[in-house]
Amino acid sequence: MDTVTAQLVFGIFVIVVAVVLIYWINRRRFYRRNAAGVEMFSGYTKAVSVRFLERIGKLFAYGLIILGVVCIWTYTQMKKDKEKQPIEAQSTR
Repeated sequence: MDTVTAQLVFGIFVIVVAVVLIYWINRRRFYRRNAAGVEMFSGYTKAVSVRFLERIGKLFAYGLIILGVVCIWTYTQMKKDKEKQPIEAQSTR
């Protein structure tokens, strides 16, 4: 696998990981809610730390999405440049 294709695979993989991470965080939030729609925690410290970690996790996931999009964009640019280059004639000795 050449570096151009590896960049595409890496970009897609990073985006999938980020979407799964966002889904997992939102799912945990959903199941932490009671019938009234209020998030329930066992204590104040846990509430603060879990919310902080979820916020950091979501920011990390958004960063991964941006990284994946940049990788895919770079892949398309490299592919265009490869197609633009004329095929050089091979010299025979």
